[in-house]
Parts: sequence; C-alpha cells; structure tokens
Amino acid sequence: MWSLLVLCVLASGPEAGPEARSGSPEVIAEFKQSLQTGSLLFSQGDCLAVQIFSASSYTHVGGVVVKDGEVAVYDSMNGPGVRKTSLDEYLRLQTPTQLHVVHPATPFTAERAASYESHLNGQLGRKYAIKHHLTGQRCDGLHCAEYLTDALMTADLIHAKNPPRVSPGSLLEGLEKANLYADGGRLVLKAAEPPKPANLTWCQSLWHDTGTCCSNTATQLRRWVLCR
Repeated sequence: MWSLLVLCVLASGPEAGPEARSGSPEVIAEFKQSLQTGSLLFSQGDCLAVQIFSASSYTHVGGVVVKDGEVAVYDSMNGPGVRKTSLDEYLRLQTPTQLHVVHPATPFTAERAASYESHLNGQLGRKYAIKHHLTGQRCDGLHCAEYLTDALMTADLIHAKNPPRVSPGSLLEGLEKANLYADGGRLVLKAAEPPKPANLTWCQSLWHDTGTCCSNTATQLRRWVLCR
C-alpha cells in the first residue's frame, strides 16, 4: 500500500514555481499573443537521460515560427524525431511540464526569419539522437538543443563551437547572458484529471482510484525513461 501511495505522489506531475502562471485558457491565450518568430519554449520535464547528461532541469526546447497568423513549433523528440506541430498540439504533447518562454531581445528581421525557418524546415524528418551529446560528434540524428542551435547559427544570431554538446539549459543560459533573449515568463501545464463516475460503490470507487493511479504512474515512468 505504501509503495502505491508513493508512486501516486511521483506521478502527480510538476508543481508551479513562485514565478510560474497556471495554464488557464486566459493565460494560454495571452501567451499565444506574445509569441514571435524566434521565441523559444524551454521545458522543465521529466526525461532523466537529458537531466543526467546536461546536469540541468531543462529537458527540452522548441522553436516558434509565426507565419500568416499561424504559430508552429519545431523540435526534435524521441520517437517522432524532428517535427513541426501546431502550437496547440505542441502544448498538448508537452503536458505536464513547466514552460520557460523567452523572446528575441530584438525581433527577427524578415531575412533572419527566412533563414531560420528555412533551416528548421530543411531538417524535418531526421531521427532523434542524444548519446552524441557526450562525445560532441555529429551523427545522423539530432537532439532538440542541437537542432535549435544550428537554426540560430544559420540565422547569424549566435555561434557555437560544438552544437551537439549544447543542452537546453546551456542554450538558455548562453542566450540570456549575451542579452540576445528576454524572459517571457513561465507557464505550468497540467493534465486534466478525467471526471470520476458518479454513484460508484465503495469497492468500485477503490478500483477506479487504483486504476487511475496505476495509469498515471505508467505515464510518468514512460516520461522518465523513454522521454515521451
């Protein structure tokens, strides 16, 4: 019983920090309006491999492109690899997490935005890889920070000696130290719990709660180990 209770606590997801705002519909709508091409979405997720390799709580990063009123997010994720998704779909896939949003200190020019988007589009479909973060040697796959670092280099915004060694945390640190990006706030995304059926007997209620706990635990373990 105690093991089950501990697992339920571990599966409860990230908690809001003192500066984080809950991802209510109103807050998310405001968040969407603030995005621009070049905005970056850093996730404080659960992937243990990235946390260990990078010694940082930031486990993922996605890059925003705003075009014709549509907001797309580019990233590289274990499983699908390098992809482009709508903002709504990206937020759904990242939940639960805490997002740290940063914006370019100076909005991208049309030329810089075109170079940035062209590079991001040119890498779509490549597979995901993370082990080469340790060696710094390029391989067929890309991890998320490497992907975004290359795009920012192509846009002539930054220079990195060894993009495969860049982690989400070190990318954020470098951009902020160089005053190239400004803090856009933090957003907590929590998965909504499905409503509990009404009129359950005590036994049915116990089984329902146990099933929900086990499902949440399995999801959490998948996020820790498989990074998805």
